[in-house]
Amino acid sequence: MTAPDIHRTIDAVWRIESARLIAGIARLVRDVGLAEDLAQDALVAALERWPETGVPDNPGAWLMATAKHRAIDQLRRRSMLDRKHEQLGHELTEWHHVAPDLDAAIDDAVGDDLLRLIFIACHPVLSTEARVALTLRMLGGLTTAEIARAYLVPESTVAQRIVRAKRALADARIPFELPAGGDLAPRLGSVLEVVYLIFNEGYSATAGGDLLRPDLCAEAVRLGRVLAGLAPDEPEVHGLVALMEIQSSRLRARVGPGGEPVLLLEQDRSRWDQLLIRRGLASLARAEALGGSRGVYALQAAIAACHARARTAEATDWERIATLYDELAAVSPSPVVELNRAVAVGMARGPGAGLALVDVLASERALANYHLLPAVRGDLLERLGKREEAREEFARAASLTRNEREREFFERRAKSD
Repeated sequence: MTAPDIHRTIDAVWRIESARLIAGIARLVRDVGLAEDLAQDALVAALERWPETGVPDNPGAWLMATAKHRAIDQLRRRSMLDRKHEQLGHELTEWHHVAPDLDAAIDDAVGDDLLRLIFIACHPVLSTEARVALTLRMLGGLTTAEIARAYLVPESTVAQRIVRAKRALADARIPFELPAGGDLAPRLGSVLEVVYLIFNEGYSATAGGDLLRPDLCAEAVRLGRVLAGLAPDEPEVHGLVALMEIQSSRLRARVGPGGEPVLLLEQDRSRWDQLLIRRGLASLARAEALGGSRGVYALQAAIAACHARARTAEATDWERIATLYDELAAVSPSPVVELNRAVAVGMARGPGAGLALVDVLASERALANYHLLPAVRGDLLERLGKREEAREEFARAASLTRNEREREFFERRAKSD
């Protein structure tokens, strides 16, 4: 294997193993920042040694053992010859003399470790932006530069967010443990929120020249599946996975050959990924079987499932979708949910009924600069034959969006006959 091939292998191994590696080290050193530094040290060691010695049979175990050796050295340098040091030394001695299967020895509690790391990266003490950056960095294995490109912010901004997040966790003395009792539900909500934020940025990019960022969608789905495997009895986890999988099934059909948006009702449904749809429907069934049918994500997944089950746009059960939005508005009221409900009502009961609901939302401060409000209003006006008013709304939508593809799309609608 050539040196470039080995470097590509190391990169792939890091993407797969980094979260487990950081989680395992953090359990022992009780410091997420230090754990990441030690994991990075192990990566550097691999880059130095594997081109000469070859890739180990179990690269993940090699990285973990190397990182734990570094942990002992770090503790010694800091004169921390306490029980933690003894514990690390004892474990390392056991690996050399007792456990020929190194992977089995270090993976005892990897599920719990990874779950703890997810909850720490998404801790409420951090800002939403910091949670997203830290999650992508430590759980997604993305570099600072990759995160910066994804969110169209300077690399230095992302780096500062990550550094401050680690410092905030250390200063707050956040314990490396799962929240217990009544603390679990709100913390789980924070975790799911971060994963869904990552997915949404990939599904409909806030700004820039691309409508979609499929890599972010894929990363969010991967994190969701990891979380579902670690917390199999939490219905909302399965609800979120279902929602992301069903939505992801439409990615290829959401853009035209020039990168322009393709509206849902105009998409070529033969391009929808049926495997993702089946997986999503199975996850939704799991959420419902666990009693989570009225969860925020399960309800949104049920709405997405209505579209996925319709063989044609005309076969869509819009009354069912409108009813599900009624339930969602009761569980998680927000102006955006109401706007989506207006779309469903407009499809189920006519554009006049939908427009009446949209006009009620016109005074909502939260939607004052939300480009989809005039976009929806323009669509309803167009269907009512009020073309000039519709053009004005599409022009306003174009002026509000920061995504270049959306801007071009709305500008074309504003100018079309």
